[in-house]
Amino acid sequence: MDCAAVTPLLITFNEIDNIARTLAKLEWAQRIVVIDSGSTDGTLEVLAKDPRIEVVRRPFDSFAEQCNFGLAQIRTGWVLSMDADYELGDGFVAELEELQPGAGQAGYRAAFVYRIHGRPLRGTLYPPRAVLYRVQGARYENEGHGHRIRLGGAVSDLRSTIFHDDRKPLSRWLGSQLRYAAREAEHLLGASREKLSRIDRLRLMGWPAPILVLGYVLFVKGAVLDGRAGWFYAYQRLLAEVLLALELLDRRLSGASK
Repeated sequence: MDCAAVTPLLITFNEIDNIARTLAKLEWAQRIVVIDSGSTDGTLEVLAKDPRIEVVRRPFDSFAEQCNFGLAQIRTGWVLSMDADYELGDGFVAELEELQPGAGQAGYRAAFVYRIHGRPLRGTLYPPRAVLYRVQGARYENEGHGHRIRLGGAVSDLRSTIFHDDRKPLSRWLGSQLRYAAREAEHLLGASREKLSRIDRLRLMGWPAPILVLGYVLFVKGAVLDGRAGWFYAYQRLLAEVLLALELLDRRLSGASK
């Protein structure tokens, strides 16, 4: 695949702690599209220094709509969907140039190595996701606190990994988790139980998920062997599940009291 056939797409909001590292791995791109929802921390100033980058400002309403708006700005046949805290692995570009997608190939999925302040973890809960795909036929849909890409064809796995390394302040992460918990609770309470996964049914119960996730991350995924970074990640996942459990309880209790 010719690198010129691929346009990186980034969604940003106050990413000054991450954006330079992400852009450093996109030197091969001829054009980069950034959808920004009102950054005020210096992110826009960093982006303005690179003539390849086209920044389009759009107020944030949902992840899915932000991404769909971004897809409409892409002029190449393929897009590389990036969060502003992603870093491409060293072998990514070489593999990209080796790809020979057939007509039925809609995209490619990448696995991630999760970092805490630059320290890679052995294993996390961060799932592989489709990052490289044809623009035609692609559509994002909201799902819980996140979003899911729908592609009209085959999706294969890449050999190369991508690093996830969010270095924004902990206070920013906490604020995001409160919003995510509210969206996830709405999703879980509004979905029919039959359509929920086994994990989501456990989360819907409230109390099991925080206990289980801590043990799973530490001992099954091996975070206990990653020192302070591993414990930091395990506590993050524990707190995220506790916040969701509290949100579910709050909604149930407030509804019962009316």
